[in-house]
Amino acid sequence: MRLSDFTEEERGALVALETRIGRAHLRHRLAIEGEHELQVFRRGTHFFHLENWLPVHALLRALLVISGLHGRGRRNALRIEIRRHEAALANLPPAFEGYTLLHLSDLHLDVSEAFVERLIERLRGLAFDACVLTGDYRFHTAGPHAPAMDALARLRPLLGERVYAVLGNHDTIRMVPPMEAMGIRVLMNESVRIERGAASIHLAGIDDAHYFRTQGYHKAADGIPGGACAVLLSHTPEAYRHAAHCGFSLMLCGHTHGGQICLPGGVPVLTDSKAPRAYARGPWRFGAMLGYTSVGCGTSIVDVRLNCRPEVTLHRLALPAQ
Repeated sequence: MRLSDFTEEERGALVALETRIGRAHLRHRLAIEGEHELQVFRRGTHFFHLENWLPVHALLRALLVISGLHGRGRRNALRIEIRRHEAALANLPPAFEGYTLLHLSDLHLDVSEAFVERLIERLRGLAFDACVLTGDYRFHTAGPHAPAMDALARLRPLLGERVYAVLGNHDTIRMVPPMEAMGIRVLMNESVRIERGAASIHLAGIDDAHYFRTQGYHKAADGIPGGACAVLLSHTPEAYRHAAHCGFSLMLCGHTHGGQICLPGGVPVLTDSKAPRAYARGPWRFGAMLGYTSVGCGTSIVDVRLNCRPEVTLHRLALPAQ
């Protein structure tokens, strides 16, 4: 996939993005999108990509219908929970005590109108200081992205003034210009400084570390002073080890859907992640770094959830108890 394949408007937006993230990053991402979007088997990362094997999607849906679980699973997918998590960070500036991040992951917004309406309903009235999005805005891994962007535009008024995002393995880099036109800052191995009075924390984001492998930990950490409180956005928990070694205080991610279809008790059958299974959902810790993996808002492959309800998460930053 080359820049010449796009419309003049798209080319202009991507050239502007190239000046920010670098030519190599942009061309690398576009090349992988063009060559590998629909591959089921791929060398070098995860060998098997169930999300790209479209016939299996129909088979799974048929099995769920035959088993009588499809209707219940679709209803569960609309039962979005509001989950609250307190992250006690030793290096948090006191001025940021109580600072709250609204975390949305794995939205897959073009799955259905009913889902978008339900998500809007759950977001309405929530109180938070900034919103973070950790990737996967489109249901399929290829194809049109405009429907997902149209749905995101409907959510945008509910996400507050400060919104930061990263891309996931379902996303194309062509989403970045329309997202930023909505006032959503997409962090492509970049960081921003968030101020509260005279104090500040840092928020960084890496590009997809699961499928595209275009993450840049050191580039994302550039400009963050040593010892500063820094939060990393990653689509997948697979980035946990490098993130901790780079000195991040907290990592927020998604991708796993918590299994989406789980055994009774919430035990995931599959997580599609090389991270430890303990990192597949909820809070965890690696070394000095805290982490949280959202089970996600939406669904992938099939529009059902079993024993794993979707979530919208409110992370409250706090100082450790004395």
